[in-house]
Amino acid sequence: MAAEDKIKTGAEVINPYDDSREKGEQVEDMFDSIAPAYDFMNTAMTFGLHRRWRDKALNASMEALKATWSLCNENVADRGAHPGSMNILDVATGTGDVAFRLHEMLPEAKITGIDLSEGMLSVARRKLLSLPKNARDLISFGKADCLQLPFADEEFDLITVAYGVRNFENLLAGLKEMRRVLCKGGILCVIELSVPEGKLTGLGYKIYSRHLIPAIGKIVSGDSRAYSYLPESIAAAPQRNDMAEIMKQAGFTDVRWKSLTFGAVTYYIAR
Repeated sequence: MAAEDKIKTGAEVINPYDDSREKGEQVEDMFDSIAPAYDFMNTAMTFGLHRRWRDKALNASMEALKATWSLCNENVADRGAHPGSMNILDVATGTGDVAFRLHEMLPEAKITGIDLSEGMLSVARRKLLSLPKNARDLISFGKADCLQLPFADEEFDLITVAYGVRNFENLLAGLKEMRRVLCKGGILCVIELSVPEGKLTGLGYKIYSRHLIPAIGKIVSGDSRAYSYLPESIAAAPQRNDMAEIMKQAGFTDVRWKSLTFGAVTYYIAR
């Protein structure tokens, strides 16, 4: 890891439990703790808007892929691939929401979901068992660290990360690792919560995120700290142009972003 990749800033220094362990270990324990309640809380916190946000970001990714597909590396052409049969990696897959939606959009694609949390992966695998055999053959879930991806260079055509990059122990290093396993002409799609920029919406967001969400999260999940960490990590993470600049530092090009719902979430598309 390069020297500049070891410097921790922003959300990298915000830890779920504020103990002496590395952030990755704390994040793993946190998501193991809240896994049974995660899907319910995700829907409740966003009033169901997370599905709309996900679909807008993924549709934008599909459009970007269509525009760059001819640039993908030679092994893509060698296997006779086309946009519907691509190889996709979903980082910080959690309970598999994005992976399953990608399968609906691209039923021929091979989709690999990875996460640090076995608790979250267990939920994803249970969901997978309820799907037809075709889906079970094409979708797989495994435990892996985003800073040390167990994949070959230029292996994937599309990489997605939904609500995960602010949990990276080292954001720049994680982005560089995803760049390594993304093929030439491939697309990275990052979806991340963000702080609204308007004064009134910002005030409403602050009250909601710092008081209501932790209270509800404690009741539903039993983990009082997990849902206090959420707004803290969002506020500390680089957003919009700042995030785009870090993605460029990691080697991505054509980086663009769009905020939704008064700026409560932002998605980033990069090649």
